[in-house]
Amino acid sequence: MFAEQLINGITLGSIYAVVALGYTLVFGVLDIINMAHGEIFMFGAFVGMLIVTKVHSSLGIAFAGAIASTAAMGYLLERFALRPLRGKSGGSPLAPLISTIGVSIILENVAHKLFGAGNHLFETPFAEIRFDVGPVTVYLVQVVILAISILLMAGLSLWLRKTRAGKALRATAENLETAALMGVATNRIITATVVIASAMGGVAGVLVGMAFNYINNQMGLAMGLKGLAIIIFGGMGSVGGAMAGGLILGLSETLVVAYGSSGYRDAIAFVAIIVVLLIKPQGLFGQALPGTER
Repeated sequence: MFAEQLINGITLGSIYAVVALGYTLVFGVLDIINMAHGEIFMFGAFVGMLIVTKVHSSLGIAFAGAIASTAAMGYLLERFALRPLRGKSGGSPLAPLISTIGVSIILENVAHKLFGAGNHLFETPFAEIRFDVGPVTVYLVQVVILAISILLMAGLSLWLRKTRAGKALRATAENLETAALMGVATNRIITATVVIASAMGGVAGVLVGMAFNYINNQMGLAMGLKGLAIIIFGGMGSVGGAMAGGLILGLSETLVVAYGSSGYRDAIAFVAIIVVLLIKPQGLFGQALPGTER
């Protein structure tokens, strides 16, 4: 039924949007693509899985554990892989990107060593609870995922617009040197940005485990590439673009699987992204660079 597929697509798109938000936060402030974000997201999923299935604690504890562990990983990433490269004269602008790629490879191999290469069940206590809304069957886990995603995205948007720290982050993203001259502690803001983005990756990891009931050490690469595609599609550095891009990609994939062939799931979704970028290269909500409009 179309309504059920629509719900599935919105649920999947909400998860994609949360993953993409982590990318867009770091890009907006540091102007780099954090290629380690997918693997940090994957570690968050494993921490959540271990807490739920091995320790038998609640999902709330699983989210807290995933957030704490991925936030710590984000701090270490910024402190030891990004900060030493920042501001070095004569350095390649690609150095931070290469650094995060190296971290992603290390994390993937560490995960393979710790957890193995197979799938791991992520069993939630209400995975089979469902209810009917007219002719449509809705699973409780879908409602929980959607609610958490909306709260997280709305909370981030409000924090960026209304709080002093959020305004400092936006000022740093606009111009690092000017923000520093105005008294903004830019190093702290940069560290906080990477930590928050990584913590959001931890939340997304638990949401993916809840949605699919299994996780593996390869999931970071696939989800990371989709998150990267979403921020390009929605507009680099745009929070609204990450939300819209995630929802569009999730709906596209779900409807292709439901009414077409699952083998073309990724292909058709990315073809749609390419078409949009050919029409609007800066993405749906991105701003064209000065001198590039024709």
